[in-house]
Amino acid sequence: MKSGSRGRERRNPLNQMSSTQNNPESFLPAMSAIAREAGALLMQFFHQGLKIEYKGDADLVTAADRASETLIRERISKQFPSHDVLGEEQGLNDKGSDYRWYVDPLDGTTNFAHGYPVFCVSMALEHRALEHRSDAGARRVAGVVYDPTRDELFTAEQGRGAHLNGKPIRVSKASQLKECLLATGFPSQKRHKNPNIHFYHQITLRSHGVRRAGSAALDLCNVASGRFDGFWEFNLNPWDTAAGVLIVEETGGRVSRFDGSPFEIDSRETLASNGLVHDALVREFQEIFAGRGLDPLADAREYKR
Repeated sequence: MKSGSRGRERRNPLNQMSSTQNNPESFLPAMSAIAREAGALLMQFFHQGLKIEYKGDADLVTAADRASETLIRERISKQFPSHDVLGEEQGLNDKGSDYRWYVDPLDGTTNFAHGYPVFCVSMALEHRALEHRSDAGARRVAGVVYDPTRDELFTAEQGRGAHLNGKPIRVSKASQLKECLLATGFPSQKRHKNPNIHFYHQITLRSHGVRRAGSAALDLCNVASGRFDGFWEFNLNPWDTAAGVLIVEETGGRVSRFDGSPFEIDSRETLASNGLVHDALVREFQEIFAGRGLDPLADAREYKR
């Protein structure tokens, strides 16, 4: 691995361990510090209030979003100058490294812009092994998701478990779908082309309830910590899922596509669960996609009568 000089790293207080070691332990402390710093920056904007900018139909972008990603990229560049970075706002900075960061500087932008305190910073680091010089051979080695409104830092290292503010977390033990509290999300634009309302309706009737909070990264962390028993969403991006999926898997959960096939970083379908109800969810999705056994929506005209 190539990274910055050791002298530079020793002078940087964010990096508590040498980044020259091929070990997730050398990355997680620095990742956590960067996430907390970016979260503190977001909270400064959040308390000030800011002007909402529209770059598309209901697609909100704020100054805080851009400022957070700029901060994160600057910190990564100083501590790990050879690493690639893929971020939501600025795209891919490809240096040909075996290491790639996935950065969502503000997951939950719409919530943030409207003053709703459910948003986070999400970062994951992927390593492409020398014997697998392709994306197929890459694996996420560390991930952090920081919720600055609750001061909750979710962290995970590949093969070493996951933690919330330093304490180990595990998925729930719910084994019956009817007992489960689930989560989902809807796109901020082109909602008329997204079929998730049908899945929301059917799964709501077959579970204890479905929540839509507006941050996929936090939804995944809430599965990992047992607050939710499952989560699904269409058309998420790699920076939305990279950290959260690792955190779920490191707590004993399961993540796949809707048909149960393996999840990949570029998957457009994300289904996460505690593992115990995963097969039941996959079966429900198969039925919904096939149009079998669907309960009709309630008729509002009947309600008014």
